Order: sequence, then structure tokens, then C-alpha cells
Amino acid sequence: MSLKQYKPRTPGMRGMSTLNYRETLSGHKPHKALMKGKKRDSGRNSHGRITTRHKGGGHKRVHREIDFKFDKKNIPARIVSIEYDPFRSAFIGLAVYADGEKRYVVLPQKVTVEDTIIASESAALTPGNRLPLGKIPVGTFVYNIELKPGNGGKMVRSAGSFAEVIAQDAGYTHLKMPSTEVRRVIDTCWASVGEVSNPEHRLVVIGKAGRTRWKGIRPTVRGTAMNPVDHPHGGGEGRQGRGHRRARSMWGKPTGKGQKTRTPKKYSNVFIVSRRKVGKRK
Repeated sequence: MSLKQYKPRTPGMRGMSTLNYRETLSGHKPHKALMKGKKRDSGRNSHGRITTRHKGGGHKRVHREIDFKFDKKNIPARIVSIEYDPFRSAFIGLAVYADGEKRYVVLPQKVTVEDTIIASESAALTPGNRLPLGKIPVGTFVYNIELKPGNGGKMVRSAGSFAEVIAQDAGYTHLKMPSTEVRRVIDTCWASVGEVSNPEHRLVVIGKAGRTRWKGIRPTVRGTAMNPVDHPHGGGEGRQGRGHRRARSMWGKPTGKGQKTRTPKKYSNVFIVSRRKVGKRK
């Protein structure tokens, strides 16, 4: 897919780019039986109070029910359309199974309309097919990976991302994640073969603040621009240093600049073989 550039008719259009969806999407309308509405309460808790900052507003969106579990085993499915999903960066496809059931799935690269995918322990190693991690050879790229057997894909689902199988050892599969972290996953967990579709998503230039607001993202205010009562970096006459060795969040926790923010006793620490590498050398 190519990026669509614009003539600078307005300041916001100078340098702005979008994806040329007509080259990839099939042009079908969404399957109504797999769509549902939802109240928009972005970043608010059950009392209506903001608990996650920088979320709210945005264009109205309709949910598509995506199949991450792939619990229909050994039944081939034909991809009949490639569609846009406003809730994710990857493209989705409408899969029609041999028994007639229809489900939306996250599509990998190189899968087009009329291609067939299947979830099976004996499936071929072609993009879109799904197998247990223990059946996937070293060096294969995978996505939509389970963390617990039968729990559905949780990791590596955004546009252009993939994990690499680098080892099979004692009932575990070692995966190199997009973050460069190496993690062990039980080899009876399932994963799909390939790389997630829409890799050019990261090249899009937003161009203006309004496009970000359409996406439901509210503005971020720098801590140094606040008062001391509002942020640890706030206050001072004119521009001041932050006054601390390490950058802090609004709640005093370390943040940014390559600092380790992971919970020291997190349950999944035992599954991490190598921590992710941060910074420009990643």
C-alpha cells in the first residue's frame, strides 16, 4: 500500500499523509451481524471520573466482533473481504468457514480475498494459518499469540508487528517480541503464522491536532508547564530543570528516558529470558 500525499492548501495539510485504502481494502460493507454499538466512556470509571488521561471525544465508531480464539479447529475458512476496523491499526478480514459460519479475523500480510486459512495442528506454515507454538519451527514469524492455552490471542496484534520463534525448550517456546524482549510461552499455546497487515501504518504523518482529536486522543500538557501542586516537574521562575535526577510522572513514579518501570515482582517475570532493550540502539 502506498501513502497518499496532499498539496499544502492549508497549514495542516503540509506534510500530512494518509493510507491509500483503495489499493488494499475490498470495498465491502461491514457484516451487520458481527457489529455492535457501545457507550463511549473513554478513560472514565464507573463513577464517570477520569482515571486514564488524554482520552475522550473522537468520531463515533461501531465495534466489530473479532475472533482471537480461533476455536473452530480443522475447518478451513475463506477470506471474502478485507476491511477497515476503527478500533485497531491492522486490517480485518471476513472469514467464511466451510460450515457457513462467518467471523472477523485480524489479517496478516500477503493474505488476499479468496485465500483460505485454517487452525489445525497439521496446518501448513503459510500466512494466516494457526498452529500450537510447539509445532512451529525456529525462525518463523508469528502474531496473535496466546499466553494461556485456549485463552485467545493477546500479544502481537497491531499493524506490521510480528514475533520470531527463536527456540523450543522443555515445553516452552522462546519468542523474540517486537519490543526485543525474549519471552517463554507454553508450547501448547496457539499462534498465527505471518506478520500483521498494514505495515505502513507507522509512516503516516498526522499533520494537525484535529486529526488526533478525531481519534479520541486529548491533548497532553508537559509537566514543566504546570504548577508544583499539579506535577513534580512544575513551578519555578521561567524555564527550570526538573529538580530530580530521574523524570517522574504526575504521581511521582519514574517514567520515560529509558527508565525501568516494570513492577519488580510481576507474576510474569519468570517467563522473561531477556529484558527489552530501550533507546536508539534497540
